[in-house]
Amino acid sequence: MRPRVPLPVRDGLGPARVRLRGGSVLVELADRFGDEAAAKVLNGEVVAADGSVVTAATVLQPHSLVYLYRDLPDEVTVPFDIPVLHRDDDIVVVDKPHFLATMPRGSHVAQTALVRLRRDLELPELSPAHRLDRLTAGVLMFTTRREVRGAYQTMFARGAVSKLYLAQSSCDSDHEFPVTVRSRIIKRRGSLQATEEPGAPNAETLIEVGPGCYRLTPRTGRTHQLRVHMASLGVPITGDPLYPRIVDVEAGDFSTPLRLLAHTLEFVDPLSGVRRRFTSNRTLS
Repeated sequence: MRPRVPLPVRDGLGPARVRLRGGSVLVELADRFGDEAAAKVLNGEVVAADGSVVTAATVLQPHSLVYLYRDLPDEVTVPFDIPVLHRDDDIVVVDKPHFLATMPRGSHVAQTALVRLRRDLELPELSPAHRLDRLTAGVLMFTTRREVRGAYQTMFARGAVSKLYLAQSSCDSDHEFPVTVRSRIIKRRGSLQATEEPGAPNAETLIEVGPGCYRLTPRTGRTHQLRVHMASLGVPITGDPLYPRIVDVEAGDFSTPLRLLAHTLEFVDPLSGVRRRFTSNRTLS
């Protein structure tokens, strides 16, 4: 279980957590992150795991944790709304637009579904129960409180949720449908693309042809799984800047959305036992 964070969510964003090598905190943060991090120590903006304020004289053991609020990068505003499909005491379900990341990562921090919803709904403990790629639109679920987070995240982790995606491709395939694609997908840190490699399959997708689109039912949840499997059949998803080849897209270019939609989410609620079904109001046209 993760330790409780000693700093609250501020303006929709939780503090960054840094695991230390040990010794002087001021020296280590300056060495690893530069003068701005050192300034945060000197200004009393860094807090140890027990809630005490780190000072220039603070020395901590290896593997100790400290917390601080990061400086927000300059971000291009994603000019699309996040409609709420459902909200109750435990969960919030939204219809995520294309181009909006689920949660902060890399250069996408404030312009993420998590931070924007925390601010708009005034729910500081909001947390994603699962994730959608930044370029994928559709049904995305969050938990509202720390106490219920584990039950819903575990439900997704053990594959107890039925998901249906819709996709379009401008290419024709020689394959007969429906087809179940099984392969081993590996996504390495620092690489934009996930790759299919020899070995035991860890990714499985049922692909069917529907009216004007493909119907994709993932039975696992590997990174970029649907995009990789569609490209492997010779029908890459329209608007995909990564598969089968990388296309450079400028930040702020929202002209070509990925034609992939998380259309339906269905599950038995782990707390109430009620079957729930949520459907996107978006289309691929």
